Amino acid sequence: MLRTLFLQPPSFDGFDGGAGSRYQAKREIRSFWYPTWLAQPAALVEGSRLIDAPPARMGMEPILEDVRNRDLVIMHTSTPSFASDVKVAQMLKDENPKLKIGMVGAKVAVQAEESLLKAPPVDFVARNEFDFTIKEIAEGRLFAEVDGISWRNEAGEIVHNRDRAIIENMDSLPFVTEVYKRDLKIEDYFIGYLMHPYISIYTGRGCKSRCTFCLWPQTVGGHHYRTRSPEHVAAEIRLAKQYFPQVKEFFFDDDTFTDDLPRAEAIAKELGKLGVTWSCNAKANVPRKTLEVLKANGLRLLLVGYESGNQQILHNIKKGMRVETAREFTRNCHELGIKIHGTFILGLPGETRETIQETIRFATEINPHTLQVSLAAPYPGTFLHKQATENGWLDESNAELIDENGVQMAPLHYPHLSHSEIFNGVEEFYRKFYFRVPKIASIVNEMVRSPQMMKRRLREGVEFFQFLKDRRAA
Repeated sequence: MLRTLFLQPPSFDGFDGGAGSRYQAKREIRSFWYPTWLAQPAALVEGSRLIDAPPARMGMEPILEDVRNRDLVIMHTSTPSFASDVKVAQMLKDENPKLKIGMVGAKVAVQAEESLLKAPPVDFVARNEFDFTIKEIAEGRLFAEVDGISWRNEAGEIVHNRDRAIIENMDSLPFVTEVYKRDLKIEDYFIGYLMHPYISIYTGRGCKSRCTFCLWPQTVGGHHYRTRSPEHVAAEIRLAKQYFPQVKEFFFDDDTFTDDLPRAEAIAKELGKLGVTWSCNAKANVPRKTLEVLKANGLRLLLVGYESGNQQILHNIKKGMRVETAREFTRNCHELGIKIHGTFILGLPGETRETIQETIRFATEINPHTLQVSLAAPYPGTFLHKQATENGWLDESNAELIDENGVQMAPLHYPHLSHSEIFNGVEEFYRKFYFRVPKIASIVNEMVRSPQMMKRRLREGVEFFQFLKDRRAA
């Protein structure tokens, strides 16, 4: 077995993410997701180590020291972080010229040849789902014998092996919590809308929805929701409770945990027996009866992608959602005491000055507990990227997703709506949502009830205003 290091490289100050993060950029409030996409293959490779540098506040020196005694390094990369990650790969190669370096992630999955051409120190990239791909390489198989990779041969030529079959039996994967316990400090991971400390895992991969902007189903996960059994999920949560008695909340990071309602209810009932608090991603169409079952068995919060309050935009992005259905769903959650972290996107196809205001009004009316506003990001490999390129919505001078300081940019523009108008809409959205008297009062009441929450919200407030300052500078 090759001596293998799984690495989430250091990044800019204020980096939001981890290997599972969808948006690797500065966010409104500093947060860190678990590097689950790296932890999963790491659980398959005996004797491996996972370093997640950003949340550990780790620089390059200890990483360079580590790779002197490694044979293989697997780095997670993304479109925003790729250029920086290539520089890290070169530093690793300079330290240990015999080192084999592979990259994984959606960026290299859909742009394998282009990525290798722009990354001379990288020996191979893994396409699509890569868990068993990396296991085989770590076992010492020749690159030519491993499905699912693109690699450089001795002549420097790029070779594309056949695709790897996707994993159907998700119960065949080992628990990532074993790697969390071995290599991570869980207190390093925090998200503003989740209780701290928390743990995040996947109970399945893939998403039935066809949203044109969404990265993972169109690049790595697919549109077939492949799931672990409720018993398998419950067994990992039981183990995690044993390993991490300090955890206050479990989060299920499946693209849409509620895609399979009977299974969601079955898992909830298993979690209810364990007495844990949990949250998950959900679509804004979960029936009230299912919400009642989930709430009765420990559900605290749903992360919901509303995206827009304009029906035509929802049609344009193939969201498969009616605005009125989302209103009813949200009303049911409020009545049942289920908190919502709502996510919205500005700059999607069909956006106008008027639809931005319509979405802001919609958000204030449905009033999720917290929200996140992003700029439409046309990631390579998505239908939105193809659509933007073909229609001239994405020009080379404004094609970057983040600037050199990690601030998310507005890469799309339309004849009737400029980059700057979309970019400035984010601050207006936050201001109109959070600086309302009822919202301020609810936040103050929450802080008064809990000194711990007061400390947390004050810290988040400072970070939020710094975020606005950084955006204005950008």
